[in-house]
Amino acid sequence: MSRIGKAPIPIPTGVEADVDGVTVKVKGPKGALERDIHPKMSASIEDGNIVVDRQDDGKEARSLHGLTRTLIANMVRGVTEGYQKTLLITGTGYRAVQEGNKLVLGMGLSHPVEMAPPDGIEIEVPSPTRIVVKGIDKELVGQIAANIRAVRPPEPYKGKGIRYEGERIRMKAGKAGKATGGK
Repeated sequence: MSRIGKAPIPIPTGVEADVDGVTVKVKGPKGALERDIHPKMSASIEDGNIVVDRQDDGKEARSLHGLTRTLIANMVRGVTEGYQKTLLITGTGYRAVQEGNKLVLGMGLSHPVEMAPPDGIEIEVPSPTRIVVKGIDKELVGQIAANIRAVRPPEPYKGKGIRYEGERIRMKAGKAGKATGGK
């Protein structure tokens, strides 16, 4: 049996959880989330914990057990603490500006790139080279951060572009002739 899947998810104080068939709803101080789980999984609330069970021991049900439990645990954590991803911009002239709720990226393209966050996502620009994406849905925060990074991913020669905070870029050496002085 899945060690992750059988672990109960504690419901913190101030959080309301409701399981209605295949729909799990979680409401907390930061907002509310709702997700449909796979029909081979079942969730229930027992003694202040959410417990995820599988209906059979088939391969698909076993692989979904830990995933379903983790998705529900991420919902509970999202409505209590929230999630955030930080992106860093490296490169001369590359910058980010916040206009209202929109993010405007000047990344050396022929035009500035404007991005409007969807509902439930907040984008902050504390400095022109730093972008913070915040929200309660872990999946949506990660997707929006990936969309911003995709505007100008870091290149391997000088490392210019948009990268996640803590991301390490594998650098390439460049031309061999340039390093030896020509000829």
